[in-house]
Amino acid sequence: MSKTLSFEEPVVRLREKINELEEFTSSSTVDLSEEIITLKDRLKKLEIDIYSNMEPWDRVQVARHPERPTTLDYITELFEDFIQLHGDRNYGDDAAIVGGIASFENTPITVIGHQRGKDTKENVKRNFGMPHPEGYRKALRLMKQAEKFGRPIICFIDTKGAYPGKAAEERGQSEAIARNLVEMAGLTVPVISIVIGEGGSGGALALGVANHIHMLEHSTYSVISPEGAASILWKDPSLSKQAAEAMRITAPHLKEMGIIDKIIPEVLGGAHRDSNKQAGFIGEALRESLLELTKLSSDQLVENRYDKFRAMGVFTE
Repeated sequence: MSKTLSFEEPVVRLREKINELEEFTSSSTVDLSEEIITLKDRLKKLEIDIYSNMEPWDRVQVARHPERPTTLDYITELFEDFIQLHGDRNYGDDAAIVGGIASFENTPITVIGHQRGKDTKENVKRNFGMPHPEGYRKALRLMKQAEKFGRPIICFIDTKGAYPGKAAEERGQSEAIARNLVEMAGLTVPVISIVIGEGGSGGALALGVANHIHMLEHSTYSVISPEGAASILWKDPSLSKQAAEAMRITAPHLKEMGIIDKIIPEVLGGAHRDSNKQAGFIGEALRESLLELTKLSSDQLVENRYDKFRAMGVFTE
C-alpha cells in the first residue's frame, strides 16, 4: 500500500469511505450506487484541487516518496537494449550512480543517473543514492565515451547530495564534482538532464550542466535541503517547511527564474502512482529536446550550454 503523505489525508479518507460503501453494497441488498457515484465525483474534484495547489513542502514530500520511480525504472520503461557499464577505471564501482548505453526510438544514447534503493537493503547497497567520487568519475568516463562516439547524453538527477563521509573526501569528492562541471560544459554532444526526484547540492549539479534541464512537476532542485537551510539560517531544522517556501526550490519557481527549461507534468498524485504513464511524459520531453539539439553543430552545442549558464541569476549593483 502506498505511503500516505500528510496533505493527502482528506483524499485517503474519502477513498476509504467509497471502498466501505462499495463493500457494503456488494454484500447486502441495499443499493448505494448513486451515493458512490456522487462520492467518486467529489473525490475527483478533491484530488484535482489538492494536487493542483500543492505547497513547496508538499512537493518536497512527494519528491522523497519511497515508491517514486528511480533511474533504473525509467531506463526500463524508456530505452531499449540497455547495457549497464561499471567502474571508474581508477578505484571501483559506485552503485549510487548507474549508467550505460541504450537506444531511444532507434537513436543510440548514453544514459546516466543517480540510483537510490526501494528498501533498506538496497538503500544500503546504493548508499541512499548519495554518490562517492568514483560514482562521478564513472559518470564522466561514460560521458567522454559518448562524446567519442557521438551519442547524446541523458542524465537523471535524483539525490540528496554527494556523500559527505570521510572516505569520500579522502578520495577527492569535491575535485570529482568540479571536474564533472568543467568537462560537461565542453562536451560536443547534446546533453539533457532531468530532475526526477530530489536534486540536492553539488551532488546533483555534477550531472546537471546540460543544454536542456527539465524537472518533473513535483521534484526539487536546490543547493541544500530545506532541513539544512533551516538549521543554518534559524538554528532549527523543524522550520524546514518555511525554508522550502523561501528557497524557491520547486519546478514552477525554477522555471520562472530561468534555471530549468521545461516542467514535465506528473501523473495525478505523483509519479509513483503510474510509472509507465509518467515515463511516457518524460519520453515526450526527450523526443522534443533531441529533435532540437541534434540539429546543432558541436560548437553550437558548447556555446548553447555556455550561454545558458551565463544567463542564470539576476543581480544589481
